[in-house]
Amino acid sequence: MDQRGCGRSIPHASEPDADLATNTTWYLVEDLEVLREHLGIERWLVLGGSWGSTLALSYAETYPERVTELVLRGIFTLQRRELDWYYEGAAGQLFPERYADFLEQVPGVAPGDRIAAYHRLLFDPDPTVHVPAGKAWTTWESSTSSLFENPDRIEESTLAAHATAFARIENHYFVHHGFFREGQLLDEASALRDIPGVIVQGRYDVVCPPITAWELHQAWPGSELVIVPDAGHAFDEPGTLHQLIEATDRFASR
Repeated sequence: MDQRGCGRSIPHASEPDADLATNTTWYLVEDLEVLREHLGIERWLVLGGSWGSTLALSYAETYPERVTELVLRGIFTLQRRELDWYYEGAAGQLFPERYADFLEQVPGVAPGDRIAAYHRLLFDPDPTVHVPAGKAWTTWESSTSSLFENPDRIEESTLAAHATAFARIENHYFVHHGFFREGQLLDEASALRDIPGVIVQGRYDVVCPPITAWELHQAWPGSELVIVPDAGHAFDEPGTLHQLIEATDRFASR
């Protein structure tokens, strides 16, 4: 599924006058239900990583009776501290040269206001404003997602349409706190009690640090937490990919 505003879905979020008013977590949850019904699937395994873990948790907590199992990676729950860690300065202490590039678009903006400052740039209708901001935002994430830098991933982040849509959608969700109350996904994890699941988490995930995966595991008794010792955030690092396939195959054989 290409979610609203990205991939082959239209209208695309890279359009100068893109309107994301109907692009919310809860619209996406209902999109998943429409897709499930359209395909005639009674119950299904749901797999998601990073933002996909957020959406998978939102869906499963809303429709637990429709989910057979969950396989999640790089847990992200849009708590304020998660956003502050990665975008407002702390993670930049590990990647100072990369974070300096990120800050070039918002010079002089104090920590705590940088997501909001990017919002103003990303949703400016002028491509000479929103395209460079989109590239900087997306490059920051693509350059810090893997245990070792992936040049191909970084190059992809410089493609104007992709970068603009990616950055606009992420930023839109962040300024609206994911359309959650603070801590909602962890607070409502009791809804997952009858759903078995595997949480795959890279030990050196800078984008979504392991503490959130640990907290979810504690709040969800039916979960198994697998820490991959030599991985960052990306799904395609060997140890992470192996664990995702192993968990999915194991559930398929049930």
